[in-house]
Amino acid sequence: MTRFIDLNCDIGEYDNDKGAQREAAIMPHVSSANVACGLHAGDARVMRRTMQTAKTHGLAVGAHPSFADRENFGRREIPHSADQIYELTLYQIGASAALAEAVGVRLNHVKPHGALYNMAARDRVLADAIARAVRDFDAGLVMFGLSGSKLIAAAQELGLKCASEVFADRRYEPDGKLAPRSDVDALIHDVEEAARQVLDMVEHGFVWTRDGSQISVQAETVCIHGDSPTAPQFAQHLAKILAEAGVELRAVERGD
Repeated sequence: MTRFIDLNCDIGEYDNDKGAQREAAIMPHVSSANVACGLHAGDARVMRRTMQTAKTHGLAVGAHPSFADRENFGRREIPHSADQIYELTLYQIGASAALAEAVGVRLNHVKPHGALYNMAARDRVLADAIARAVRDFDAGLVMFGLSGSKLIAAAQELGLKCASEVFADRRYEPDGKLAPRSDVDALIHDVEEAARQVLDMVEHGFVWTRDGSQISVQAETVCIHGDSPTAPQFAQHLAKILAEAGVELRAVERGD
């Protein structure tokens, strides 16, 4: 029996030719694109260009909202009230949906970025605010969130379709959280190691943590990051390894 997995990439984060070319080279090897909404990176022009390229490759297009923190690439945790998180998320989804419609695609999913993603994974109040913003804008959107996180729980409680996300190029802590990027070994740079991690998660439902233990994960969509110089080669090789294992790439479809 054929198995399927969504392979997504955080993208639309570079306003220069080199970055745009690198991101364009990733897209043939993934099934979903999480397009930055202009607050941690990108702008309306970059969003539109990225969505057009994603459309060319038949990718599902999602919004990648974040804190308004370009200086730190959206990776600094900033205290916000639930209302502020709701408004911040709703604002970015709306802009993404408008640009997607302009290029002839329908927004498919929402995946918070960086610090917003990590905070929503553990803070139910913030998770509820993000989930409400998604539901209130378009209840057919899919919520992408860390496997086992409070964001997935919040979205499910509101009746949203969810995609539990795992990471190809990040190491895990024993509690299921991602290793902090500030740690020297937080990222997996070796593509063979990353491929083994993905196959363990997709085929067997577990991941090895930094202390050598195993934890269960639900893998419905797998993330790779587009900000590495070797990201296109990484994506291409990972897609090849998955294909050889009999796993086909397929985007998670909207919930309507």
